[in-house]
Amino acid sequence: MTKNQNAIYDARTLGMGKMLTLGLQHMFAMFGATVLVPVITGLSMSATLLFAGLGTLLFHLLTKMKVPAFLGSSFAFLGGYAAVVSMGEAQGLNATQSLPYACIGVFSAGILYFVLAGFIAAYGVKKVMRFFPPIVTGPIIIAIGLTLSGSAIQNCNSNWWIALLAIAIIIVCNIWGRGMIKIIPILLGVLGSYAVAACFGLCDFSPVKEAAWVGVPFQWENTAFHVFANPNWGLVLSAVIAIVPISLATMMEHIGDMCAISSTTGENYLADPGLHRTLMGDGLATMLASLFGAPANTTYGENTGVLNLTRVFDPRVIRIAAVFAIILSFCPKFSALIACMPASTIGGVSLVLYGMISAVGVRNVVENVVDFTKSRNVLILAFILVLAIGIKYGAGDAISLGFTSLSGLAVAALVGIFLNAVLPGKDYEFGSNPQGDKAVDFEINPSLRK
Repeated sequence: MTKNQNAIYDARTLGMGKMLTLGLQHMFAMFGATVLVPVITGLSMSATLLFAGLGTLLFHLLTKMKVPAFLGSSFAFLGGYAAVVSMGEAQGLNATQSLPYACIGVFSAGILYFVLAGFIAAYGVKKVMRFFPPIVTGPIIIAIGLTLSGSAIQNCNSNWWIALLAIAIIIVCNIWGRGMIKIIPILLGVLGSYAVAACFGLCDFSPVKEAAWVGVPFQWENTAFHVFANPNWGLVLSAVIAIVPISLATMMEHIGDMCAISSTTGENYLADPGLHRTLMGDGLATMLASLFGAPANTTYGENTGVLNLTRVFDPRVIRIAAVFAIILSFCPKFSALIACMPASTIGGVSLVLYGMISAVGVRNVVENVVDFTKSRNVLILAFILVLAIGIKYGAGDAISLGFTSLSGLAVAALVGIFLNAVLPGKDYEFGSNPQGDKAVDFEINPSLRK
């Protein structure tokens, strides 16, 4: 009997009460990061929870109910949302009006998952992944964190003491915490700093009092469908061009998560149900979420940490967590409570998360032993970082091409992929370094892996 079979057998003997408790734990493990994305971007909190739950169930359906993975909000697209909002504001739209255009870009990014899945099914993972080596994906991920850092500092400026408290709680829980404390440092940082801010009268809870207990999780005007009532086709095209390249990094993240879950459970999910199926599940969940104004979805490393701790690998526990998230999405009062969170709390937590995103990019480059004695690698790294950061802070987020605008991240990604394709001396082969292949992973606590 494999480790996974033993785990499933144990889960069946736990009883409904303990199964529900395990599912609730998985929901809280993903909760801290998942709810932070709509707080930062302005997307709907309720829609985020609804489509995290529905996306997870859809993922399980497409992967033959075999993979114990939870799908939550992806941080990798934060730069894309910010870029599209900036482009929309330049054309007279506010953030609420611009975000549906960003959702169209995210929907298009989800289509790319199906393209990659098709190539993998047809040609094998090694042939496809050679176009996305660590010298491209690593610097792109580094740039994502660095380009977002400015917004974190702006939020921290509203009250540095509250921001520093959030940062301190996260560090203490992540370094010295034990058990579940170590799994949810982000959530604890949010709750702790939020509570202190409330005690000092820094929060206005009147919207919570006015909100209903039960309501529809999304509004029609916040969906991607609403754009086509009176579309700005230039902004639609700009959003697609700005956001689609980011999916190159999130697909690498997905592969890392699948490797991590396989390692934890002792089952090879890249072979069965297959990487092409898991990619399609992730992509379809992202496309569905984006249509209704929710953030892009991605497989969550935090829940892999919970699997590692509990040693209960039954996918049914993850599906229970998904149902909990769906139920919670129909409570507007809860969403209002999250919306009342002070900007300084968001800033402190964001500062950690954005820094960790960049650190993951560094890890990707280091663990794949990228050779920087080669001029081609130095040039690719240099162009990606300089273009992404330079355009962000030197050209007002994006550069105009006349018919459209491109964000710094989009330009950097396109240039990096092009240079890697045309410059001689490629030396990366997916599968030759298992540790490196798993290095692209936006985990809060990667130390929990085995």
